[in-house]
Amino acid sequence: MPIWELTAHAREATLLSVALVLPVLLVAALVGVIVAAFQAASQVQDPTLSHLPRMLAVAVALLLLGPWMGSELATFAERLFASAASANLR
Repeated sequence: MPIWELTAHAREATLLSVALVLPVLLVAALVGVIVAAFQAASQVQDPTLSHLPRMLAVAVALLLLGPWMGSELATFAERLFASAASANLR
């Protein structure tokens, strides 16, 4: 397998990892901002209040987005293995 093909696969894997992580990070950031605004308005500075809603929101996001994330990862792996198999045949 030529080096340019390996570089292309590495670039594609990096972009895929960013695409898979970004929605979950956005949910965590959005919930963090909402909780911070609530804490500022109510002047309640309990550390548990800032972590628990974010953890629950990330768990729900992973539960909802998990099938999509898995299918994207499986599709990438299939393409990668097919490319590696065809490179071995040459």
